[in-house]
Amino acid sequence: MYALVDCNNFYASCERVFNPNLQGKPVAILSNNDGCVISRSDEAKALELPMGAPIFKWENFCKANNIHVLSSNYPLYGDMSSRVMKILEQFTPDVEVYSIDESFLEFKGFENHDFQDYGNQMRQRILKWTGIPTCVGIAPTKALSKVANKIARKFPKQTKGVYVIDSKEKRLKALKWTKLEDVWGIGRGIHKRLKAKGCKTAFDFTELPDDWVRKSFSITEWKLKKDLEGISKIKLDEVEDKQAIATTRSFEYTYSDIDNIRERISTFATSCAEKLRKQGSSCHVIYVILRSDRHKKDLEQHKASRMVSLPYPTDSTLIISQEAVHAVTHIFKEGIKYKRAGVIVMGLVPTNNHQLQMFETENPKHKPLMDAIDGLNTKYANYKIKLGNQDLKRTWKMRQERLTPRYTTNINDVILVK
Repeated sequence: MYALVDCNNFYASCERVFNPNLQGKPVAILSNNDGCVISRSDEAKALELPMGAPIFKWENFCKANNIHVLSSNYPLYGDMSSRVMKILEQFTPDVEVYSIDESFLEFKGFENHDFQDYGNQMRQRILKWTGIPTCVGIAPTKALSKVANKIARKFPKQTKGVYVIDSKEKRLKALKWTKLEDVWGIGRGIHKRLKAKGCKTAFDFTELPDDWVRKSFSITEWKLKKDLEGISKIKLDEVEDKQAIATTRSFEYTYSDIDNIRERISTFATSCAEKLRKQGSSCHVIYVILRSDRHKKDLEQHKASRMVSLPYPTDSTLIISQEAVHAVTHIFKEGIKYKRAGVIVMGLVPTNNHQLQMFETENPKHKPLMDAIDGLNTKYANYKIKLGNQDLKRTWKMRQERLTPRYTTNINDVILVK
């Protein structure tokens, strides 16, 4: 059996844990630089505030409807997500973190368990230990657990947040209730083709001949069909090393001077290098991108990129930052107002197992230096050790005018009980 555990309105729920005054009230969370709405509470959805709404266009609407609009507090959300996932690992060792607010669980050797009760235990423990409400869907396959989760979310009073598909009758009823466009893994293109075939529900999809699905689509869609039929074909994903690592961000404001852009690129490159070392990889290639603000049509536009090939693989912050800054200096154009930049490291190889070069090698002092920096930053957090060309006060410069405190990740923001 599989379970999908999904946190309800996760970003809004995290804010409500530490600010109970938001309970039962409409809440909207904004994207980077307070751009557009990326998360809404059920109350905000009921007021028909659209997902992706640019806040500068919907500001008056939010004020008129008393919608609490907050900046995204990613350190808080990431920490709360980690706590939820650690609780789930107490129920089974086989956990696949699917996103920041949902996970798949596989139950091996649980044949004699009461899954309704087990789902209730998971939900209650998460709520008690973190304050985050969840819904749990349990079924014989991953795809069906997604369907079960949707039913639990749609009918909270009847299901009490937990729904188990454990019989053929429940499975068929659930598939006939689920619209085709709501099926996990069915995108717009596939939906359009299946709709032309007369499919309206998930049940209609399962009624199609296997041979036709294999010929018309890929093995992925065939596996999805079998999963919906109750035959497990989609397994938990194993954690694999990334083939490329990227750090791209929009700036807090537009920058037209090279000094600010160099500082941003250095910070992005540092982040990539830290991710490389955490994964145990080194890179052969550094790719730097720089973009102007495409939304300001009246201004001169410019977008450019530069690729740097290294003579030897490295995970050194010093080398990656130096090469990235050198690259962005070459593609920078005077008089342009830049809004976005990024650094991508590619050509990854294991740090402890790669081809050595005879004449060009990395400075042997870099590795112990990086180990020391990583150790100090892990111990003291908030990235205390930085390069000299970085802003010493901030890692990401974003407009966050409605930001709430980082209640669980900053000692100065911990709530005081009087």
